Amino acid sequence: MIEDKKPEAHVLKKERVFDDFFGIDKYEIEVEKHEGGTQKVTRLVFERGDAVAILGYDPNRDEVLLINEMRPGMLAAGDDPFSDALPAGMIDKGEDALMAASRELREETGVVLKGPTVIHAGAYVSSGGTSERIALVFGMIDSSKAGGIYGHESEGENIKSVVVSSDEFIRRAVSGELKDMKSLTCAFWLALNKERIQKLNAPADKKTKPLTPKN
Repeated sequence: MIEDKKPEAHVLKKERVFDDFFGIDKYEIEVEKHEGGTQKVTRLVFERGDAVAILGYDPNRDEVLLINEMRPGMLAAGDDPFSDALPAGMIDKGEDALMAASRELREETGVVLKGPTVIHAGAYVSSGGTSERIALVFGMIDSSKAGGIYGHESEGENIKSVVVSSDEFIRRAVSGELKDMKSLTCAFWLALNKERIQKLNAPADKKTKPLTPKN
């Protein structure tokens, strides 16, 4: 019978085997097995820091701001590399998720993020192969200000702003058209919280009691 004991893992050795725009580390790990005993495994871990995704929502127009740019991972997998997704970017040294969200949205879309709130502090992108976590940040925008091409040309960025209705955003998640995990997660979160957000931002004469988005 397997004991109800939480197994542990310990790093025996760590070696940087690739170091460029991102890094790859080789780990030798001693792992306790669920049925008892231990085993030694070697794993490669992709390292590039933590990131943030931004769910910018206009409650007056009921619209969400997405971006469209070439994604090399999708191209490598044989998929359409030009896929709409939420704006996102790396959290720089000295920044928290809210600071990075405001900066990234401005850089990628030219739009100002108002009242940013963390809806998830950081979920692992793919914990079997990378230490990267992505925080999810929600905030208000004026989607009428969105449009155009943005990004740092020196970094090969060519980012088009895309505005869709919240219903369309959620529909794409439900249908499977959205293939970006952070965007999927935020679409389902918005489906659960949109009514509360709209009540919170309704004109004063239409408000009931203060409501805040629930995580």
